[in-house]
Amino acid sequence: MENFDWTKFTIKIAVKAKLEDMYNAWTKASEIEKWFLSEAEFSDENNILLNKTQNVLKGDRYKWIWYLYDDIENGSITEANGKDELQFTFAGECLVDIKLREEFEYVIVELTQKNIPLDDNAKRNIRLGCHNGWSFYLVNLKSVYEGGLDLRNKDNRFKPMLNN
Repeated sequence: MENFDWTKFTIKIAVKAKLEDMYNAWTKASEIEKWFLSEAEFSDENNILLNKTQNVLKGDRYKWIWYLYDDIENGSITEANGKDELQFTFAGECLVDIKLREEFEYVIVELTQKNIPLDDNAKRNIRLGCHNGWSFYLVNLKSVYEGGLDLRNKDNRFKPMLNN
C-alpha cells in the first residue's frame, strides 16, 4: 500500500457503440438518465435549464440524483469539446475526466477521478467508494448501449446492493 495513489484513479471500458453516442451518453440529460442517474438537470451559466436532449457546454452546471439515494450532486462542467472529452467537478473539489477514443468497432471510455483529498474519510468514501461506483456504472453504460439492459436496482426494498 505504500505506493498506492489515493489522489486519483483511472478505469476504462470498451463499448461497442458510436463515438457520438458515447459522448451524448455523458452530455445529454436524456441519455445519462438511461444508465447512470434517475434524474439529471443541466443549466447554463445564466441558470437557465437546458433541454434534456441538449449537449452540455463548458461552464454549464448540473444537478444529479440517483435511484435509492438521498444524495444530490451539484457541480459544473469544466471542459466539453463536443466530440470526445469532458471534465466535470464531482464529490466536492474532485475532477472527473472522460476521454473517448475509437478502437476497432469499440469506443474506449476512460474515466479518471483526481484531486481526491488525503483524509481518511475521502480515502474511504471518494477514492474507494467512487472507484466502486464508477466501475458499476461503466459496466451499466456498456450493458445499456450494447444490449439495452439497465442493471441498476430501482427497488427500494433491496438496498444497499452492488447495483445501486
